[in-house]
Amino acid sequence: MSQELSAANKEKLVSDLKAVVSDAEDILRATAGAAGEKVGELRVRIEGRLRDAKERLADAEAIIVDKTKAAARATDDFVHDQPWKAVGVAAALGLALGVLIGRR
Repeated sequence: MSQELSAANKEKLVSDLKAVVSDAEDILRATAGAAGEKVGELRVRIEGRLRDAKERLADAEAIIVDKTKAAARATDDFVHDQPWKAVGVAAALGLALGVLIGRR
């Protein structure tokens, strides 16, 4: 897997992992009445792993939010420091998109 995941990919990964954790919790609730030594041991192991996964998910989510905020701050600083460059870049992107959309 690539070392550098895009923010959208990271958010999708966190979302998918949350869904897996939620499904695992549902399975644990559904098997709460199941008896047996093996089932009990398995439930304890799964609960521990789910707890760890939730902690890691919270950490990953916090990192994604921090990086997104840093990127937004950097963009804001650039626009404030060099407003005419930002206007030029926005105009060029708008023109390029207009040309691409106009060809359809």
